[in-house]
Amino acid sequence: MVIDHKFYMNLALKEAWKYQGLTYPNPAVGCTVVSEYGEILSVEAHHKAGEPHAEVNALKSAYHKLTKDNEILSLESSVDIHSYLINNHKDIFKNITIYTTLEPCSHFGKTPSCASLIANLGVKKVFVGSYDTNKIAKNGNVILSENSIEVHCELMKKECDDLLYPFEKFLDDKFVFFKWAQRLNATTDNGTISSKASRKSVHAMRDVCDLLVIGGNTVRVDRPRLDARLVNGKAPDILILSRTKEFDKSIPLFSVEDRTVYIEDNLSRVKKYKNIMIEGTSKMYELTHDIVDYYLLYLAPSFGGSNTFDIKDEKFDILNIEKEDKDIIMWMKRI
Repeated sequence: MVIDHKFYMNLALKEAWKYQGLTYPNPAVGCTVVSEYGEILSVEAHHKAGEPHAEVNALKSAYHKLTKDNEILSLESSVDIHSYLINNHKDIFKNITIYTTLEPCSHFGKTPSCASLIANLGVKKVFVGSYDTNKIAKNGNVILSENSIEVHCELMKKECDDLLYPFEKFLDDKFVFFKWAQRLNATTDNGTISSKASRKSVHAMRDVCDLLVIGGNTVRVDRPRLDARLVNGKAPDILILSRTKEFDKSIPLFSVEDRTVYIEDNLSRVKKYKNIMIEGTSKMYELTHDIVDYYLLYLAPSFGGSNTFDIKDEKFDILNIEKEDKDIIMWMKRI
């Protein structure tokens, strides 16, 4: 049987990209579990820092599919899932193959070691995309190999490295991404553009970002709150990029608790944060061009408005594209 390993890894990648921007300070990771006959047993991702890693979620789902044991579905903590799998697996994983976008972690932090779990379950093969360069968690591949697991590295490495890039930036410096929403005719004004599902996704990103940067004119015109209320999350600190510091303090963003609002005419403030979201239109795009790592576009299937996102002579590499309710969502980087 000819096995298309890239097909299985691509499933893991697509699942992981759904959670890009939501897992800080952890990386976005995806995992596919496949039977000895090529059947897809599960495709899962890491959802949020402190919650089970992608491999744990995937092994949990695969275990349920193979055993129909509903008890495991009630388990939420990584520790409980690890223990249950180790105590109840009965060698059902001995011939399976795992495809993971990132080398399984080797340490016991907020969650137990994924590499140790995989080794304890007697998995046959593991295909890995990116190496883990985190000094605390790396070398999971060594644990796998020492337990007689066949490890294949660098499968779709470029694509997996693109997924991992924000995490690499967190470790060494900071990650900055620019988010905007537009209609099919490239307009960004005249009321709400994105669907509620898309707005909820943005609020979830605000919940985990340290700093949100926005232009002064946008604040004056839109009078935003810029919180994470749609997910009951925390509100990030705000940097209003403006030449003048006078604002109507009744604008909702100024009254949100547990946040600091800066009004400054430069971007030096971002150096003090690790995970920075920029929201804006084409003018803000130009002002922040030199500090942005990735771009996130929400494209709504509608026309309207009058002010367009007008940028000339830029080319992008689309890292991932998916549909969220009615909108098209694209993660991109400049070429």
